[in-house]
Amino acid sequence: MLEYRKVDKPKIRYKRVLLKLTGELFAEKDGKGINFAAYENIASQLIKIWRKTKIDLAIVVGGGNIFRGRERAEQVDQATADYMGMLATIINGMALQEALERLGAPTRMMTAFEINCVAEPYIRRRAIRHLEKGRIVILTAGTGHPFFTTDSGAALRAIEMHCNVILKASPVDGIYTDDPGKNKNAKLYENLSYQEALEKHLGIMDATAFAMCQKHSLPIIVFNIEKLNEMEKILQGQKIGTLVS
Repeated sequence: MLEYRKVDKPKIRYKRVLLKLTGELFAEKDGKGINFAAYENIASQLIKIWRKTKIDLAIVVGGGNIFRGRERAEQVDQATADYMGMLATIINGMALQEALERLGAPTRMMTAFEINCVAEPYIRRRAIRHLEKGRIVILTAGTGHPFFTTDSGAALRAIEMHCNVILKASPVDGIYTDDPGKNKNAKLYENLSYQEALEKHLGIMDATAFAMCQKHSLPIIVFNIEKLNEMEKILQGQKIGTLVS
């Protein structure tokens, strides 16, 4: 008689996750504009992972595919340009929310400043409660203040909401010694300390975000968006991309 051994599933190491999605991931091939198929594709992959792992999932979206305030500083007042960039993140958040809900996931979108007709204002305790109730929380408008990037917003929200990790989806496999698109000899870091990331000015996240994560010992994992289907392995603690800790 055959005996069947019960195989234990790998444990999930990170139970509450903040996923940072740059705006360019939702763009057309030139990195600009809106590609609704991209929202649908990312949403369908995320829902599969979220349902299987049962993690608490918060998502911070950028707006670079629509407007990048940093690129317009010479044409527009910097504060105005940054507010325009924050509004762009809300457009991406609305489109991603629509895609997630069309596929059956309960969501709440929250904004760093009030636009009550499209989303809830961000309130920390309410955001945590949404996660506890099994909703995917989409966080938009960065910190709500000019002169801060959405990376800083992601770090701030992750710390406030007691997340175990920040996952940053990137067009490349992780953090490199140089731009891999320009330098074929650029090498991928598997591990970096916060201090190394700050000192080397690697550009994958801004210094404020790294400094906040360092102060609160919050790990950051940078990985390729093309490997989004491997996010479950990352949640289990497998080495994919670059770990900053």
